[in-house]
Amino acid sequence: MKKYFYSLLITAVLGVSCSARHLNTNTNLSLSDKKATAETVLLYQKLHKLAAKGFLFGHQDDLAYGVNWKYEKGRSDIKDVTGDYPAVYGWDIAGLEKGDENNIDGVPFAKMKQYIIEADSRGGISTISWHFDNPATGKNAWDNTPNSLKTILPEGKNHQKYTAWLDKAAAFFLSLKDKKGKNIPILFRPFHELTGGWFWWGKGNCTPEEFKSAWKFTFEYLQKKGVHNLIYVYNTSSFNSKEDFLTNYPGDDFADMISFDTYQNNNDKSGQKFIDEVQKQLKIIDEIGAEKHKLTAIAEAGYEAVPDPKWWTETLLKAIGDYKISYILLWRNHGWQENEKKMHYYAPFKGQISEKDFIDFYNLDKTLFEKDIKKELK
Repeated sequence: MKKYFYSLLITAVLGVSCSARHLNTNTNLSLSDKKATAETVLLYQKLHKLAAKGFLFGHQDDLAYGVNWKYEKGRSDIKDVTGDYPAVYGWDIAGLEKGDENNIDGVPFAKMKQYIIEADSRGGISTISWHFDNPATGKNAWDNTPNSLKTILPEGKNHQKYTAWLDKAAAFFLSLKDKKGKNIPILFRPFHELTGGWFWWGKGNCTPEEFKSAWKFTFEYLQKKGVHNLIYVYNTSSFNSKEDFLTNYPGDDFADMISFDTYQNNNDKSGQKFIDEVQKQLKIIDEIGAEKHKLTAIAEAGYEAVPDPKWWTETLLKAIGDYKISYILLWRNHGWQENEKKMHYYAPFKGQISEKDFIDFYNLDKTLFEKDIKKELK
């Protein structure tokens, strides 16, 4: 009887204090891809469970290079500082559509594939974005010539070109296999930062209807090609309201997670503007996530060169607050950027000014790194 009343009490407290998406760990969770592999479904369920415990920490290109090093086996700037790897690894497949050997940041696709396999073997999770070229002009993703997206839709003059690009992406996704020959689940973030106007698929460069059509076509075509190891992540940049965030949303049957990207700028030295903005946006997507039963995430974030020695615990942690996000991914540690004559990195490395604070951040119960999730995801 005592156990029964205890169970009722816990259920009541959780039901009142948290949204369903924070605690929904049952086996009825379903992905938008109804033919998703068992491994992909399992990862999705574990992500729901982990969101109740804390948020996963991620880092772009973490295993490929860092500040003053490149392609050193087993190395990671995060591991150099903490002795542990990130829980989430970010990658980008721009260049794949052209048949390039290396991606937009110079990472060979062969190495990227190996890093994804290595991370998966340790329990790590990989997420992939795609800064693909403008199909209408042949220029890069930042060529925001209006109406370019319209040309990839069925009946559009670049539709065949786009399907050929998707064929190459499908082949890459299907080549990602673990030691048992199973396809490795990937968090796929296509058409990212869609509320910004700097990409050819962004705001002002296509209509919401065109964007939704492009998303749905991409979603359905990849499945038609046999790709069933993707968790689809809808991703924006800044937004001001629920309506703004959902303007281009393709529908609950076409997305599994909702997210946004956010960066602190140099004109915000105290970080207060960053904290306020992130809190505002997390409040909005937290409500959307609860209504739609979708996980939420900050898919890109950072403060270039992390000049604040207490940024991790005094700014980033305050920005996230008590919101139950699935993960946050910090952008890449490129190092010296010759064209702009400056250092370009977003995570600490040995000797960096915020290293000690990052270790304090790492030691918190709510920050989940690879060692924290290894048992959960096996």
